[in-house]
Amino acid sequence: MGIEYIAYFILAIFLLFVVVKIFSWPLKILLSLIGNAILGTVLLFILNVIGGTFNFYIGINIWTALIAGFFGIPGVIFLIIFKLFL
Repeated sequence: MGIEYIAYFILAIFLLFVVVKIFSWPLKILLSLIGNAILGTVLLFILNVIGGTFNFYIGINIWTALIAGFFGIPGVIFLIIFKLFL
């Protein structure tokens, strides 16, 4: 095992570290958005199931799904307030 193989190994480890650092930040944001989308959708569904007994529901369409999915809990609260004042 020559010195050039050791240098290649160190360079490969360094490049792997750089690539992981570059892609880890967008992955965190993507996972956060996916978590918000799942949480918002589940809350919207639960709201419609429970609110259906009180004749209160929020129609699920592209706009309500986007708001609940993108903003999560605050988005569902916004939709509730919007529905109450509309």
